[in-house]
Order: sequence, then C-alpha cells, then structure tokens
Amino acid sequence: MRRTPLSLAVSLLAAGLAAGLAAGSAHADDEELTAWRLFVADHSDPVVHVIDAVEGELLESFDLRGAASLYRSHSGEAVYAVQGSADAVTTIATGIAFHDHGDHADIEVTAPRLTGTEIDGDYPVHFVEHHGHWATFFDNEGVARIFRERDALAGSVELREVDAGAPHHGVVVPYGDYDLVSEPHPEAPSNLPVGIRVQDRDGTQVGELAECPDLHGEAATGNLMAFACETGLLIVRSGDGTPSIEHLPYADTLPEGKATTLVGGRGLQYFMGNYLGSNGQSAVVLIDPNEDEAFRQVELPTRRVHFAVDPIRARYAYVFTEDGQLHRLDVLAGEISQSLRLTDPYSMDGHWRDPRPRVTVAGEHVFVTDPLEGKLHRVDAVSFEKVGEVEVAGTPFSIVAVGGTGVAHDHDQDQDHDHDHDHDHDHDHDHDHDHDHDHSH
Repeated sequence: MRRTPLSLAVSLLAAGLAAGLAAGSAHADDEELTAWRLFVADHSDPVVHVIDAVEGELLESFDLRGAASLYRSHSGEAVYAVQGSADAVTTIATGIAFHDHGDHADIEVTAPRLTGTEIDGDYPVHFVEHHGHWATFFDNEGVARIFRERDALAGSVELREVDAGAPHHGVVVPYGDYDLVSEPHPEAPSNLPVGIRVQDRDGTQVGELAECPDLHGEAATGNLMAFACETGLLIVRSGDGTPSIEHLPYADTLPEGKATTLVGGRGLQYFMGNYLGSNGQSAVVLIDPNEDEAFRQVELPTRRVHFAVDPIRARYAYVFTEDGQLHRLDVLAGEISQSLRLTDPYSMDGHWRDPRPRVTVAGEHVFVTDPLEGKLHRVDAVSFEKVGEVEVAGTPFSIVAVGGTGVAHDHDQDQDHDHDHDHDHDHDHDHDHDHDHDHSH
C-alpha cells in the first residue's frame, strides 16, 4: 500500500478536528437537526424533482424551460439547472441554510423554491463557482456571464460579462480580482481551447498565456484549481494575490492518454479524473499536486460511467461502471476497496447523451440514479450495502444533494439572514459533470 501523502493526512486531521468542534458546541436546550434533500433532473423532460433524502418523499417539482444538468453551490443554499438546449440557467433555493458561528452551525430549513433568477444566453455549458461567484460560459457566444450567489438567491443579479474572444467550448473562472479565461484555438475555434490566460477586471491580460492544448475539464480542491489538458494539468494557486499557474505534466508511469473530467476532493486536497488511455475509459486517476509522485492510476473492471467524491468520509470516492456496479475507491490507498452491483448494465457504447446513472452523497447514504428503471438506489455509505430505493417519475438523471446537521434554536433565527454568501462554508457539495464528457466539440 502506498504511504499516505502528508498533504492528504494533514487535511484529514484538520477536517476531523473541525468536525469535533462542531459536534461539541450545542447548548443543552438546543436541538440537533439533520436535513438532506436530493435534486433530480429528468433526462428528457424540463423538470427538477426535490426529494427528502431522509424520508424518501417527493417535496416539490419545478418546471423548467429545458432538460437540465444540475450544479449545487458550495454553501448548499442554491442549485442551478443549466439548460443547454433551452439557453438558460435557472436558480433554485434549496431551502437548507447553515449559519456559521465558529464553534457550531445553526440550520434553517424552509421550502425549496424558484428564486426567479434566470441567466440567459446561447448554449450554456461549463458552469463554475469560486468563492460565491458563478460564471456560466455560453459556447455559441464565447462569453461568460458572472454573478454572485447571494444576488441569485435574492432574485436579482447584476451580470458581469467576460468575452473570451470567439465562440468555443470554453470556460471562465472568476478568481478574486481576476478572471481565468480559456484561449480559443487560433485557427479553428470549434476545436478545444489551447490555454488559459489571466485577465484583470478591465480585460487586460496579465502575464503570458498558460498553454493547455485540448483544454477540457476543471475543478477546485482546497485552495487549488486545476484545468485538464492533453499534456497534463494546469494548477492554479493564489500566490501573492495574482493567480500563479504551473504546468503539471502527466507522469511517465501513466500510459499515453489524458484526463477530460475532473472533480476536487473535500477534506483531502486532491483531484480525481477520468483517464483516456490505451485501456479506453477503464481507469481513473488520482492527482495530488503537492506530491513528487502526483499521479496514481486506478484500473476499473469495465468502462466508467460516472464518479463522485465523498465530502463526509473524505478518504473515499465512488465510481459507477457500465456493468451496473458501484465501486468505493479508497483515495489514500489508491485502490477499490468494495464493489456493489446495483443496476442492469448501462453500456458506454452509443450516444454520449444517452441516459446513464449518476452518483451523489447525502449524509450517511450514497444515491445512484437508475434512469431506465425510474428510481434511485440508496446505499449505506458505511456498510456499503443497498438499503432501499426511491421511485422517481420519468427518467431520473442528473442529481445533486444538499444538507447536513446543525443546531436548531427555539428563538427566531432571522437575525442570521444577513450572512455573506461570498465566504466559503464547510458543508458538503458535489457537482454533476454531465457536460465534461469524453469527446471534443
């Protein structure tokens, strides 16, 4: 077994200490409340269902303009429905909010609702958050529209536009006083971008272009951000205030290939990505930029369909493969620790848009959508055994979870409503990555 990287071990220890402080902070007359909600978008119909993940009951259904991919915010107070075919991004207030008091967090639970905030543009795809600011990139315009989460929840946003120079399958990340902007291919913008440039708020480029051929896929973990390239990863650090970007080449020990989808670890600072190499799609890669041996490849029994990190049990991630199995991946050991068959096979042959399972974590359970059977599979995250199912109308596809445990006070909590959503929160999040597919546009 590979030794535990120091950066991972320190992060795990810090996460455990933080959890211990929160657990021991409630007053005797306070009540601990646990609330988890699942937001499930249909594969074809313009609807999002909200399900109580604890009781398995339908709470609400929201009609949209088109079929959606779902993203949840870091705070968990907002879920965004990105509707590429309908040229819109719709904001949903989850109805679960945490107010951080240092030694504990209060929880407030209300009904989920549409906020009335919609961001319009021609074909939104990559949708990225950084410190409470969101950027949605409209491929057919080559323009990103940036807004603050707290404004979207309030129902009115002031949009800031960033022009990337040409329509392309690109991305923009708001990064403090700067923007990280994908550079379109100079000869064929319909190809994948060729790099990342840093711009100030006036649109002036700062420093040289960070080359990243075939750029596709981005993620954040801790204070790091990464972009996936044909040649490796671009790692972004805050530096002295101006973002610094370094190139992390793929290790010689990896077969020839590349990552095109990334997710960031929670509690542990690492990235997890697919890896398209000589074995096709039958591998994932774990990346710790702070280690000398930054890349570890994990072979899968068949082609992977979807993967997600566990934001609560930080050493684990989950990979669903086309043979209908859910695998628990031990990130520290760099190996699959358990496997569980949940569904009939979902072949990766066919169109990339075909309905296939998606994975998310809600508290003590892992949920997997089963689109063709119209249900969700509920797996106990500790025993790794299936413990139930939730029926969902239509073809349940994209899924995210929000929630956690907090202190519910008897007194009025309205005094806490003015908290600033621009700050990071320590509650769980995951994003669906339906658009980080394994092909070039």
